[in-house]
Amino acid sequence: MHKIMSILLLLVVFNSCKKEEKLKVDVSKIQMELSLDRFDVDFYSATEETLPNIKSKYPLFFPHNIDSIWINKIKDKDEQELFSETQKMYSDFSLQQNQIENLCKHIKYYHPKFTAPKIITLLSNIDYDNRVIYNGEYLLISLDCYLGTSHEFYGDYPEYIKQNNTANHIIVDVANAIIATQIGPNRERNFINKMIYEGKKMYLLDAYLPDVSDREKIGYTTEKYDWAVRSEEEIWKYFIEKDLLYSTDSKLNKRFLDIAPFSKFYMAEDNLSPGQIGKWIGWRIVRSYMRNNDVSLSELLNTKGDEIFKKSKYKPKR
Repeated sequence: MHKIMSILLLLVVFNSCKKEEKLKVDVSKIQMELSLDRFDVDFYSATEETLPNIKSKYPLFFPHNIDSIWINKIKDKDEQELFSETQKMYSDFSLQQNQIENLCKHIKYYHPKFTAPKIITLLSNIDYDNRVIYNGEYLLISLDCYLGTSHEFYGDYPEYIKQNNTANHIIVDVANAIIATQIGPNRERNFINKMIYEGKKMYLLDAYLPDVSDREKIGYTTEKYDWAVRSEEEIWKYFIEKDLLYSTDSKLNKRFLDIAPFSKFYMAEDNLSPGQIGKWIGWRIVRSYMRNNDVSLSELLNTKGDEIFKKSKYKPKR
């Protein structure tokens, strides 16, 4: 029995290493130059006299020419306090810039036509829904959304939201913003296809951010991440027993796919689970598919969810 367990352990390690090796690519020779503009610094350090220079440098942010509005904004006590707090963490943005450069090199490795966007940092008065905006040309990053989970400015935010208001999560949000433009909308209505669609996006994170932890990529706390790992078999068993895989019930989105404090199994210990557990399972299925099939990243994106599921040989860990 001990010998059998040792062999099984070796097989698990081998398969894990295969995944790691598949995504460990050499990007050292890929040329990538990023431009960075600190609109937050330039704007909140401006005066009435220097404002025209700021407007000339950043026409994107000045849709009208009523200077009094911008001067009042610069002088606003609350906004200056927000700027001051942000500067305490991000007066030097070089670490994040290097991370984004490495991300862009990985994206270009898989998509040779990809070009680096122009990075602009700014403040958005903690607009959580638009913390990172990417349109192909510009990458806008709202630094006031990343001041740390316990910052007083986030006092009214629910824990499951502010747990990712950290410097470490900037690169994940940047990658996700770019990925959103690379993968088309999901037109399948059943639950298994929705999970695999989310799993595809997570696998792109694997490829683009090979050195970022799984916990950070999925955005779970350590406790919730550990729960997901421990409970994978039970989660899958629940989905099977409740006949959820091919269900088209839209309520499953809110229960298992949408951002939430926890997933809704309608059990006593639901609060121990992380939200978006369907996304986690979809990620596991796609990883299993990529381990067991010799396909490229672009082929993965063009493969239907049903085929991925059938060929994944997915079997949750015990």
